This record gives sequence, structure tokens and C-alpha cells, in this order.
Amino acid sequence: MSPIKRTLQKAIEEALTGASHKIIILYGPRQVGKTTLLDRITHLLPYKTLRITADEQKYVDILSSRDLLKLTGLVSGYDCLYLDEAQRISDIGLTLKLLHDHHKTLRIVVSGSSSFDLANKIKEPLTGRTQTFYLYPLSIQELASDFNDTELGHKLETILQYGLYPDIVTTESIHQKEAYLRELAASYLYKDILDFDLIRHSNKLHKLLQLLAFQIGAQVSVSELGRNLGLAQETVAHYIYLLEKSFVVFRLPGFSQNLRKEVTKMDKIYFYDIGIRNAIIENFNPLSLRTDGGHLFENFLISERIKRNHYLNYPKKSYFWRLNTGAEIDYIEEGGGTLQGYEFKFSTKTAKCPSSWVETYPHAEYKTINLNTYLEFIS
Repeated sequence: MSPIKRTLQKAIEEALTGASHKIIILYGPRQVGKTTLLDRITHLLPYKTLRITADEQKYVDILSSRDLLKLTGLVSGYDCLYLDEAQRISDIGLTLKLLHDHHKTLRIVVSGSSSFDLANKIKEPLTGRTQTFYLYPLSIQELASDFNDTELGHKLETILQYGLYPDIVTTESIHQKEAYLRELAASYLYKDILDFDLIRHSNKLHKLLQLLAFQIGAQVSVSELGRNLGLAQETVAHYIYLLEKSFVVFRLPGFSQNLRKEVTKMDKIYFYDIGIRNAIIENFNPLSLRTDGGHLFENFLISERIKRNHYLNYPKKSYFWRLNTGAEIDYIEEGGGTLQGYEFKFSTKTAKCPSSWVETYPHAEYKTINLNTYLEFIS
């Protein structure tokens, strides 16, 4: 299978060749193809590029020195600096600021799998000097360049079992898919969190993820999680924050226009990749042998929609909607002066719009997304 072209490629190429000369920052989970994408881009562009991985000690010493003379010697003769896993270098924000301010023609692009770590290091020194992109596991939008709708439909069950990490999509063997996801979940998933935050209860981090994995589609009580884990509520909230910043999970808050009957105290939490979720609970069974197919479909649609909106630069805010009477809608989008509600059905059926939604938001839209319409919703 030929390499799948990533949606972000064109936007990053334009940013690197543009007149602004901002530092390009690419965030994303481990193993989603950040290095592959940036290697492809920097080889295509007409720049002599210095490529550095942040575990090469000979470069780390110079890049963490904050010595302009040494830094100048390092980049001399190059048009572009590409720094992979930049969060591993101490004071990298100050270093990049020195290079940006004293080498006006030097193009700089850096990647990081840990947005909390790298962002903390560069936020203040590089204010106004960066342009940020986010790369996620493969999207249906990206697969659509190689497969038609019928072919994508045939792949749905496999996607709901194994997710969309690039190595998963390009691997045919079921055993290899499962082994890869187990290793990813066990070895790579928490690495940035453990390196950055010195978590004292790393075993409970995995247990927390298991609890979250069994609750996709449901509102999550942080206090209840704390009781189950034997951890303080503040500690659980901090762990979830770190899991968000390392691109493992994301929150979906409740939507409200300050009506007392609207439920907003607890968020829903989903996984960026459904294969990772299944690896955490050790369940790769086919859909005919499991009871969570509807929840998998819901998580898949929401994560794909969020990828789509990010890549197309649609400024949409995402929510769920629920009343204390029990009326609810799976997914809400707000932005551009519009409000849209979507109900998901893992079948070909449609769902009637709750009358309370129409009464409360008469100008909002409402659609059922089912097995006949989901591809249009996410691609």
C-alpha cells in the first residue's frame, strides 16, 4: 500500500514556504506519523535541511546551551532546521527564540508528542512566533483519497476493532495489529506523562484508563473514579488532564444556555483512537460478539468529526446535550452562528428529534447519523 497523504501536508508546506517565517510546531500522539510527514515535507521543499532527533546527544548539548555562537555554528549553511521530539531538550523555547530572532531566513519546524511539556517550554519565549498544527491517527477523510465509499464501508468493522494508527491500517495480519496495539498501549501511551510529571501511581493511571474505556458514551464522575481508584478527586482530575494533553483522551462537555434543566456538571470522555481503547480493555472481538458496538461507533464518529474540523480549520465547539428529565442528543456543534444536533444510530434507523430540543432551540438543526449517512458526516 502506498503512503497515505496526510491532510495537513499542504497546510504545513504553505506555512514553511510563506513570508511569515513563523516557527512551525506539530503536535500529536506517538506513532501517528509526525516524523514521516515532516520528513516527506522537508525532502520535497527546496531547502537544505538539518534534521535533528532530540535523543542525539551531540546536538542536545548545543541546543540546550543557549549559546548563540554555538547555535549559529550548528545551523550555518542550512535553510531549514527540523527538530524531532523537541520537548526532550531543556530550555528549548529560549533556544528557538534565539535562532528565530538572529537567523531571520532560517525556516524552523519542530515536533512533539507531548503538548503539555513542549507547550510549557515554548509558550512564553515564543509568543507570536509560532504556527501550530495537530496530527492525529489517520482519518476517514485521508483514507477516502485511496478508497471509495463502498470500500470504506467494508473497513468499518475492522476500524471499530483496531482503530486508525498508520501501522494498523497498513498491516494486514490481525495478530500483528493486536500485538502492535498492545505494545503501543503498554509502552508508549504513558511515556510522556511519566517522564514529565513523575506520577507516583503509574499502575493506577492504567486502571483509570480502563475505567474510562468502559464509560465511553456516559457522563464521567471524577469523584466516583477517585473512590474506585483510592485516589483523591484532584489527583484523578490531574491524571485526566495529562491524558488529554498527551492525546489519549478528550472531553465532551455538556451544552447549556444556562437553563436549570440542562445537565452540565459531568463531562463525557472519549478516546482519540478506538483501537487504543480496545487494547486497554483487551477486547478485539468482532462486533457480533460484543455489546459495545454502539458506543464504539459513537466514539469513532465524534473523534473523526473533531479531526475533520481541525484539519479543515472549522472553528466548531463540540458538546453533548442532556436534560435532567432524560432527553438527550449525542453530539452538538456550535460555531459560525449555527447550532447543530446529531444523534448516532449504529443501524440504518433514524431517531426522532426530542421535542424539548426543538422547544429550547427552535433555530437549531438536527440530524440522525447512521450506517447510511456516517461517511458524509466525517469526510
